[in-house]
Amino acid sequence: MKAVLFDDALRVSHDHPVPDVPSGWARIRVKLAGICQTDLEITKGYLGFRGVLGHEFVGEVEQCADPAWRGRRVVGEINAACGACDWCARGLGRHCPNRTTLGIAGLDGCMADFCVLPVANLLEVPAAISDERAVLVEPLSAACEILEQQPLKGHERIVVLGDGRLGLLCAWVLSTVAQDVTLVGHHPEKLVLAPWRGLRTCAHAEDVKPGADVVVEATGSGSGLALAMALCRPRGTIVLKSTVASPGAINLAPVVIHEMTVRGSRCGRFKDGLALMQKHPDMPLERLITAQRPIDEALNAFEQAGSGKALKVLLRINP
Repeated sequence: MKAVLFDDALRVSHDHPVPDVPSGWARIRVKLAGICQTDLEITKGYLGFRGVLGHEFVGEVEQCADPAWRGRRVVGEINAACGACDWCARGLGRHCPNRTTLGIAGLDGCMADFCVLPVANLLEVPAAISDERAVLVEPLSAACEILEQQPLKGHERIVVLGDGRLGLLCAWVLSTVAQDVTLVGHHPEKLVLAPWRGLRTCAHAEDVKPGADVVVEATGSGSGLALAMALCRPRGTIVLKSTVASPGAINLAPVVIHEMTVRGSRCGRFKDGLALMQKHPDMPLERLITAQRPIDEALNAFEQAGSGKALKVLLRINP
């Protein structure tokens, strides 16, 4: 099968083995796959992953022991937990120490004709949701994770740092609950796409009044945390959404001095992302899609995705 591989270099293979289907798993024929910041960071050495890239997809179940799943259009939770450890027993399979993660750790990803996941990870996509919206369930669910970790009353002042795809999604999700949300970025062509439900934008961080109740760091850069600390109020909350491969030193004294809470925030539950899509069909998700390219053009697609000018670049895998 065709597959986008990273093994010290990014390449497209035309003869990668079709994955076997373990008991309790399903093989999915991938229709669309998205390139995200984590994929770009992996090509820089993040997590040391080698194999088929990709964890954002929509596809159809091609093979499964349960015939009821065959032919269904699905998305899939990316963490394959062991199901037997204490973390899994607590419902925290996303943090299972024995887990594999689609296209990120120990499990070939979805930038291929086929990928495999446990049946328990699959969610059927409602007919009203297009493929182009469904492929964004994973990053949208990651944005929804903020609401699970940080319950909001609606009166909070919130600042989201970063006008990339994840930053926009976080700002839109938070705007469904809070009335005072500001997105800070420095790409006018991206900020112009952001307004929805009263969301404000700002092109210069120095113009943002410090003292925000919640600051979401989604810049994808190592300097984002320092800016978040500068904008957060004492005893406020900083939510970290970026995964950055490059190491760097940072002074955390403001966190201690101002008694801030810092939350790491990673994957969300896909049921929340799908539910939000259905509840807010006017959420302008299509604005995020900069381009769609066939899998054979994956190298150019990655270059475009990493240019700083694109939001979401999709790979067309199968019609």
